[in-house]
Amino acid sequence: MEQGEVPLAELLGQYEEGTKLLKVCEARLKEAELKIEKLKKQKDGSASFEAFESARGD
Repeated sequence: MEQGEVPLAELLGQYEEGTKLLKVCEARLKEAELKIEKLKKQKDGSASFEAFESARGD
């Protein structure tokens, strides 16, 4: 790529494929985050579940 040996059409195709893969990965990550719960110990010794909080700020 850096040396200009790859045709522009091929580069655009690779970019589009990468964009599609990114969207798929983000959707799968979001789905996984919705399934994750955090177990929290209460003061009385019982346990409760809390929703997963994303570090990404979503």
